[in-house]
Amino acid sequence: MIIAIDGPAASGKGTLARRLAAHYDLKRLDTGLLYRAVARAVLDADGDVEDPDARRLAARDLDGAQLDNEADLRMPGIGEAASIVAADPAVRQHVLAFQRGFAADPQGAILDGRDIGTVVCPDADVKLFVTATAEARAERRFREMAPLGAGLTYQSVLDDIRRRDTRDTSRAIAPLKAADDALLLDTTELDIEAAFRAAVDLISGLRAAI
Repeated sequence: MIIAIDGPAASGKGTLARRLAAHYDLKRLDTGLLYRAVARAVLDADGDVEDPDARRLAARDLDGAQLDNEADLRMPGIGEAASIVAADPAVRQHVLAFQRGFAADPQGAILDGRDIGTVVCPDADVKLFVTATAEARAERRFREMAPLGAGLTYQSVLDDIRRRDTRDTSRAIAPLKAADDALLLDTTELDIEAAFRAAVDLISGLRAAI
């Protein structure tokens, strides 16, 4: 079974994907980390994510081992850089090949990101589009990142969320949007347990109808 989970930043799709992967005993790929890894590789090489050559070279050399230090990839500033990198069509082609290779496992997989159901795995058995209001997502991300310091404020996180939403939904290549056959899950008023139960119910309902 292939489960594709899409949605904007801080919608809860990553946490939900981890829970569902454990529940269904499937391997899982957070595809957003791939773009973060590319961005981090550019920055570590003292490059500029606005430089097409630098980001494309980093994408070409993408290695799964670069995803091991997830905490490092989630540091403040990497998300914004990753959003810039992800808008590059050449970068996306390199990452797309990595994603499809992961999804080709005959045992199945869960992939979460922003274009899984529409581009990466358009024939996925299950497609979920997880969303929430920008304000709710900003509050979650602020609580998550506040212990790291860096002088973050709720307003700065909200502004970053809105910028990323605009960039992700308006890019010419693989914009963030729900697949036509995706199941919608709004987590604005749900904690992770409620969101998990709702997702399992949606998946069970879909599989029973097939």
